[in-house]
Amino acid sequence: MSNERQLAEVRFLTVAEVASIMRVSKMTVYRLVHGGELPAVRVGRSFRVPEDAVHKYLQTSYIDTA
Repeated sequence: MSNERQLAEVRFLTVAEVASIMRVSKMTVYRLVHGGELPAVRVGRSFRVPEDAVHKYLQTSYIDTA
């Protein structure tokens, strides 16, 4: 039951919402999903991305510049 409760608390975003948050195109989000860099759940013919996965991806993608 705790696993179901955790899943119910996950907020899923559409590809368009992810693209808006990341300020990239929807095609870029699809590439990240298909490339395995961004986890997603397939719902019918569309994808849903967990919101925390987007934030985790952005946090780990920082590049240290001189």
